[in-house]
Parts: sequence; structure tokens; C-alpha cells
Amino acid sequence: MGKPKKRTSPRRTGTRRSHLAIKLARRVNATSPVRVRTTNRESGVAKKIKA
Repeated sequence: MGKPKKRTSPRRTGTRRSHLAIKLARRVNATSPVRVRTTNRESGVAKKIKA
């Protein structure tokens, strides 16, 4: 999935690239049968256990 560019204004929580990508991913998950990874907690990705 393509990533949107960062905004040119100073960093604010909602305008950061990662937030925009997550927002897009959630929209895809809401409509499309193909699932997109959002966050570890949301996607249910198993945690790696250090041995």
C-alpha cells in the first residue's frame, strides 16, 4: 500500500504519515474483503517472545 507524504507544516499528531496510513488502512478494512495491517494491538499480531 502506498504511503502518503508528510505534511509540510510542523509535526502534529493527526498529520503524521503513520497516522494517515493507519486511517487509510482502517477505511480499507471497513469496506474491502482484503484485510490490511493497522497496529499490532488491533490486528492481533502475536508478540515475539525473546528466548
